[in-house]
Amino acid sequence: MLKNFDTYISTMKPSHELFKLIQSLTKSEKRFFKLTSSLQSGDKNYIKIFDYIERQENYDEEELKDYFKNERFIAHLPSEKNHLYKLILKSLRMFYGEQSVNSQLQQEIKNVEILYQKALFSECHKIIKKSKKIAQEHEKFYYLFELIAWEKKLLEESYESGDFEFDLDQLIAEEETVIAKLRNLAEYQVLYSKINYIFRSGGFSRNDDEKAIVDGIADYHLIKGKNTALSTRATSICYYIKGLCSATNREYQDSFVFFKRVISILDENPKIKADLTKRYLSAQAHLIRCYIDIKDFQSAKDIIETLENSQDEPGFQSVDMQVRLYAVSTGYHLILLNAQGKFWEALGYIGETEKNHALYADKLTKEQRLIFAYHTAYAHFGCGQFKQAMKVLNELINDNETMLRQDIYSFARVLNMFIHYELDNQSLLTYHINSTKRILSKSDRNYEIESYLIESIQRLNRVQTKSERLEHFQNMKKDIETMMKDHREKVILEYFDLGLWIDAKLNGLTMNEMLK
Repeated sequence: MLKNFDTYISTMKPSHELFKLIQSLTKSEKRFFKLTSSLQSGDKNYIKIFDYIERQENYDEEELKDYFKNERFIAHLPSEKNHLYKLILKSLRMFYGEQSVNSQLQQEIKNVEILYQKALFSECHKIIKKSKKIAQEHEKFYYLFELIAWEKKLLEESYESGDFEFDLDQLIAEEETVIAKLRNLAEYQVLYSKINYIFRSGGFSRNDDEKAIVDGIADYHLIKGKNTALSTRATSICYYIKGLCSATNREYQDSFVFFKRVISILDENPKIKADLTKRYLSAQAHLIRCYIDIKDFQSAKDIIETLENSQDEPGFQSVDMQVRLYAVSTGYHLILLNAQGKFWEALGYIGETEKNHALYADKLTKEQRLIFAYHTAYAHFGCGQFKQAMKVLNELINDNETMLRQDIYSFARVLNMFIHYELDNQSLLTYHINSTKRILSKSDRNYEIESYLIESIQRLNRVQTKSERLEHFQNMKKDIETMMKDHREKVILEYFDLGLWIDAKLNGLTMNEMLK
């Protein structure tokens, strides 16, 4: 048994959870926390801790202990920190209690329970009627189901009082409709999880087995059938699944139509859109990808600019959505500049966003960081800054991720070989060629382009004369043009403008110089 839990805890590695929570608070949230704390009586050691941690740029517990070494509470700092953490969360629940539809409905259902226990049944009916309207408008079926359950309970009280005004059959029919919509939506969620797994793991279907799974989802009766979605939420996810299936198979013309439909559905239903901003933002990101694929760069730029100005729209105010909004708008801005061959402009843009990037760095998902890293390296490569590109890529490749976005990891290894070729690192290039061969051989991929490029770089590494090198690049150009006739092999163009690089080599220029 531990005699002194605080002493035991203090010997463990300090937790940064409280620091991260405090640093994530907005000015309004901090003000509200201080206001609610001022209403409490007694010592408020937690406020002292709060104020000190708020001023820290990086969490340093030893520094905190030293600052408060003469305070009695420092002897049990872990429990004080834990108390502060809980108080901040409680304050946030109160702060957002009236802002979220979910919170409103939760509170109203709790109010119904309290009033029911006090036998104030008519007051219960009023709250239920008002809450059901809100739940129906926002398609909050779980809360709607719970409110109907309370209505059924109140019905018993009405019958016992001799009041038979309410229609039980109508209530049961309403309950069955809600259950059907819940089940329908849940089935779509399962389908979404399946297609999202393939997309998140590979970026696109990498082999015949994965393509068969994607085609099976696209052919499922709830996806290909007409009028199978029983609610606006279900309709939006149905079209999103259709779009993701098409995007995963790189059928961007079809995916464009489906994602466009998702956006129009949500725009037509602003209350539901405010609750599905993540889906709305993801659909916009896929549209940008579609526009870049067909080289409609202006339309892609228009969407990015629209997103950059969306911070104050309903549903985008949370930290999570602000981070996602930043990641999509900034990430695709960088991708767009690279796709246009504006590599120096891309590097300038990276510099401009460096400060904001630092603010969001610890909140970005791993996938978002991968995308930034790869396209930062590619921008350096396009400008002929090969050592800088190699430095960024090394951090990415050494991560050893085995599941997430293997498309980025695979093409990062291919780009890494091109970098070592440009730097004339012959021995290192041989090592990376063999390493890339070994790693890619372990994955089930039906694309010839990767194998072809590995073999081409291997042959280039052995070439001795300039004339042989030019001949090799001319042959590469012909081979690549033939391979690009296969829709599936064009996947490399999303990550690397191979034709531009070959033309640059034939003319003795960097990719950026070649464009000029």
